[in-house]
Amino acid sequence: MKFNANKIQWIALAGLLALFGWNQLQAAQGIEVKQAQTMQQQGALLLDVRELSEYAEVHAPNVTLIPLGELSARLNEIAPFKDKPIAVMCRSGKRSAKAVALLEAAGYSQVSNVSGGMNAWESAGLEVVRAK
Repeated sequence: MKFNANKIQWIALAGLLALFGWNQLQAAQGIEVKQAQTMQQQGALLLDVRELSEYAEVHAPNVTLIPLGELSARLNEIAPFKDKPIAVMCRSGKRSAKAVALLEAAGYSQVSNVSGGMNAWESAGLEVVRAK
């Protein structure tokens, strides 16, 4: 079977896209909220990537807020956790999956997506901080 350079490039591109898709799937599956709470209690960073208005309305206690759109520019703020556990959450788990992929690409080695995000956190009856 003969391969030309174009076919090899397309195969390589397909492989990279498949790998990226697999990483997104793994990030989307993530960890349960009670596991994230336990991780936080054991010293992991709980990172909220929602917008400030969402955070102000309700958030998990002792969470660090860095909105997804600002995360790339603010990585220095969480640099001490580059090789430590980080549990990332948003409202439902979609933005946090993107944040996990971004953090992994930046070299963060122990990043997990919190499945269901703040919606699941509240549904599980875990402690929250609400706007007064």
